[in-house]
Amino acid sequence: MAEFHTDSGKTPVLDVQELGIDFGGLTAVNDLNLQVYEGEIAGLIGPNGAGKTTVFNLLTKVYKPTRGKIYFDGKDTAGKNVVSINKAGIARTFQNIRLFGALTVLDNVKTGFHNVIPYSPITAMLRLPKYYAAEREIDEKARDLLKILELDRFADVTASNLPYGAQRRLEIARALATNPKLLLLDEPAAGMNPQETAELMDMIRFVRDHFGIAILLIEHDMKLVMGICERITVLNYGMMLAQGTPEEIQSNPEVIKAYLGD
Repeated sequence: MAEFHTDSGKTPVLDVQELGIDFGGLTAVNDLNLQVYEGEIAGLIGPNGAGKTTVFNLLTKVYKPTRGKIYFDGKDTAGKNVVSINKAGIARTFQNIRLFGALTVLDNVKTGFHNVIPYSPITAMLRLPKYYAAEREIDEKARDLLKILELDRFADVTASNLPYGAQRRLEIARALATNPKLLLLDEPAAGMNPQETAELMDMIRFVRDHFGIAILLIEHDMKLVMGICERITVLNYGMMLAQGTPEEIQSNPEVIKAYLGD
């Protein structure tokens, strides 16, 4: 049974203990301890090549850890695969947007709701009443989600034709459609201008508050990270360099040295 850390009585939805992975003779991540608490917005930062996206790939079972434990919602995730970890409640976005570009905005979100299909393949093939009822429900839920995230006016637009900032929001919407308890955002502000980044900050706060989920984000935009994250973990060469509040991280001499190379 895992021994969970606590923070002011809160329960960690994610508890990573001594996590590590080796690729051949190269250690990409080593001895990482990380907790994300219910309703928290946490940040994972570090110089290029520090191992941040590798951590996300470990959390979502794209990679199998060489050592260490990952507990999600109080349960050991060992043995789970990408699909089962998503169904358990971890959703993610990617540094490079991965939408179904030829599908409409609405259909992109509906793919997320199909994470748990409430009918059998036979029901779908025979187009039984249960299939149509479920599809109508998914359509309604997808439209409601688009409205909540102010994307409803784009519902019938092909995803590849969306403005860049709207594509980023759509990717978050599709992730939310899987009903996660933890949302992993991999550089959500990449390629955004200052206005889009400010709007993104507001959206991330709204998502946390409206859906009641925890969020862990990787980001190079320090203004966004320091303005939105309650706790930040800093990686350098695959190891945890520092952990603390934005104020503590900003004033940490080891963090400054890692970023500036002094």
